[in-house]
Amino acid sequence: MKAIVQERYGPPEEVLHLRDVDTPVPADEEVLVRVRATSVHPDVWHMVHGRPYILRLGGGMFGPRNPTPGTDVAGIVESVGPAVTRFRPGDEVFGETIRGYQWNNGGAYAEYVSAPEDVLAPKPAQVSFEQAATVTAAGIIVLHNLRGRAEIRSGYRVLVNGAAGGVGVVAVQIAKAHGAHVTGVDSGEKLDVVRSIGADRVIDYRRDDFTRSGERYDLVFDVPGNHQFSEVRRALTPRGTYVLIGHDGFGRSAGRWLGSLRRFLKLMVLSPFAEQLPPPDFSSPNKRDAMALLKDLLEARKLTPVLDRTFPLSEVPAAIRYLEEGRVRGRIVITV
Repeated sequence: MKAIVQERYGPPEEVLHLRDVDTPVPADEEVLVRVRATSVHPDVWHMVHGRPYILRLGGGMFGPRNPTPGTDVAGIVESVGPAVTRFRPGDEVFGETIRGYQWNNGGAYAEYVSAPEDVLAPKPAQVSFEQAATVTAAGIIVLHNLRGRAEIRSGYRVLVNGAAGGVGVVAVQIAKAHGAHVTGVDSGEKLDVVRSIGADRVIDYRRDDFTRSGERYDLVFDVPGNHQFSEVRRALTPRGTYVLIGHDGFGRSAGRWLGSLRRFLKLMVLSPFAEQLPPPDFSSPNKRDAMALLKDLLEARKLTPVLDRTFPLSEVPAAIRYLEEGRVRGRIVITV
């Protein structure tokens, strides 16, 4: 089969190559998927560049353990392992290719990929493969962070900072599905997308600073992390909650060694003393439950995928470079 192969870390045009490789054989609890579409997102960028360096402890010190990038997948089941019970050949599915966090290459930038059955879900019929490939990683991130003290309730006032990106568009729509009043923050040229997915109010961050507006929110869901917590706190109600996702601007706003981890560690230390910070959570995402919920939201048309551009498999390096430019609305999709 054709696949993107990465043998070392570095700039995408130097380390990513389209090659012929062996088609994977699914393990007992795995599904072999004929890939129709997959997405490009910041975690892919981190694994291609191997930055911050601490992520190499999980993904491979000198080069990725799995030589093929990509974690999101939408496609058709080709075959199944002997222990698989939920899928059969011919089923249309979407999901991820790895069970834990996305600090590994997942093999999705290929014509075929094997994935555990419990991180896949049936693809809704009214959603295209390209659309389905946009929501998985973002949706799992959002759902994993919106639980416990950060869970959204009807009537909440929610602000999503970075509302037009892949994670932001899902966060806005899930908050709306829970009955929240949602304010979306992003650059002015992207606000049309934020309005189109249901935000009640939009803010151009280049013109207005939401931390100084005097408005108060029950939840601030902060994707870029371009304000310190001490600043965001001004925009929270006394019992409001701050959730940091921590996009580091493709290495521009965080160190090479720890990236945004240093900032998360600081918030963990502060959390016992700050009502607005949820307690640390080291659990892995429950991807099976998350996939089931994302499927339901898509079927109910409460979640509308936002697709910026598509690239063929042979142009993955160009797709990653486009991602770096910071102009993306929603997700970039690779078609196979």
